[in-house]
Amino acid sequence: MTIRVLIVDDDALVRAGLSMMLAGADDLRIVAEAGDGTEVAALVAEHSPDVVLMDIRMPRMDGLAATEALRARQGAPEIIILTTFDADEHVLRALRGGAAGFLLKDTPPGEIINAIRRVAAGEPILSPSVTRRLIAHVAQTRPNPAQERLARLSDREREVVVAIGQGKSNAEISSELFMSVATVKAHVSRLLAKLELNNRVQVALLAHDAGLI
Repeated sequence: MTIRVLIVDDDALVRAGLSMMLAGADDLRIVAEAGDGTEVAALVAEHSPDVVLMDIRMPRMDGLAATEALRARQGAPEIIILTTFDADEHVLRALRGGAAGFLLKDTPPGEIINAIRRVAAGEPILSPSVTRRLIAHVAQTRPNPAQERLARLSDREREVVVAIGQGKSNAEISSELFMSVATVKAHVSRLLAKLELNNRVQVALLAHDAGLI
């Protein structure tokens, strides 16, 4: 299956570099490029990308606003945030807005390609080091509403939430909780619906906010 990719960055050199790099992967295809967040909605409607590589800082509409607007739409593509600094405070807002993860712009080409494949397959991309930074960022302002939202879940669902918060894959959760992978996927789908979240990254952040991790 070919993964359709939209690149959004106000730096033409960055866009060109990403395009050249991704052109080397047989299963990826660049369907369009944009230089600002204001162009994203129209290009997504026209080209139906599977994954959007989204820069944060752009002149008219930044990547945060563009991500939130795009992910609020039904059938939105997955979004990977591109940044130059992995402790950028705006990254947390982007993840809460529905982004599937983020990459540093100097990430090795192979890792960027692999990340796009993972996100297209429904897997978030948060490394342990990134997760630790996010925990540190939210720990001092951990809201009680997160605990209230999780209180509506069954004990089994909370176990799945904790496993997601620990960054475990469906296969790892299956082994740890003695469930089939299909059952894990069903639990994850129900969790997203119950909690009104877009993806596993937001589930993990909620688990951190509630103090489960």
